[in-house]
Amino acid sequence: MSKRSNYEDRPAAPEPLPVPVPDNHTHLDFVAGWNPGTGAYTATDPASAAVTSELDAAAAVGVDRVVQVGTDVASSRWAVELAESDDRVRAAVALHPNEAPKLDDLDAQLAEIDKLAQHPLVVALGETGMDSFRTGPEGTRAQEHSLRQHIALAKTHRRALMIHDRESHDDVLRVLDDEGAPDTVVMHCFSGDAAFAAECARRGYHMSFAGNVSFKNAPGLREAAAACPPDLMLVETDAPFMAPVPHRGRRNGPYLMPTTVRFLAAHLERDLEAFCSVIAANTRRVYGSW
Repeated sequence: MSKRSNYEDRPAAPEPLPVPVPDNHTHLDFVAGWNPGTGAYTATDPASAAVTSELDAAAAVGVDRVVQVGTDVASSRWAVELAESDDRVRAAVALHPNEAPKLDDLDAQLAEIDKLAQHPLVVALGETGMDSFRTGPEGTRAQEHSLRQHIALAKTHRRALMIHDRESHDDVLRVLDDEGAPDTVVMHCFSGDAAFAAECARRGYHMSFAGNVSFKNAPGLREAAAACPPDLMLVETDAPFMAPVPHRGRRNGPYLMPTTVRFLAAHLERDLEAFCSVIAANTRRVYGSW
């Protein structure tokens, strides 16, 4: 089955969670904008019925709030507009590390992110960071410059910093240590091992686990989850990507987050209701209440 047909065939909703848990990292512009006819993502009005339907489906299974994450100026504006139109949503704004090397006017784009970050419904600068997997060494300088600017903005505007880190653990920690991290750092879609989790925990960074923690080929990620202190753990979908087992390769959505929450609770041998309460409390501490 092709990726396109996988993404058209959406999984059924899981059993609702006993305690509501927010999805602290999702891309509803992609989720709702999937076009089965073309197999591509198309622009969607933040206030459209498709977006509202996604939020309703999530709420029905106990994912009552989401953080909508931007990856460039346009999607960051979209995130703010969605937060303005639906009180279940808060926004994160940033230039993705794989976008930064493509921009001839990087500093001008960062200035636009600065303006958006001042909006009261923006709770994080993200996703920013570094990525050696997709961009490679030729993009490192631009990624690092962008990350340093996002760190400064997070501190100026007192927002959480949401980090994308793919095969760049040492560089990310080096830059954060150099600049002095803001009060709250979230390692989105945590991808390191137990040793890296320990380094993040030593610095007080939150670790957000997505559906890939359930993948058969991710034992190191499960070891990292076990090494993560309970008060630093978050859960996300990174939708429409990272659908958890048994739905790997299919289109993800916030409504599927209970599958990952249940997987983590079972893996960590925690009571599900208590685990949900801890994750919800951690999310409030990072992003505030809404």
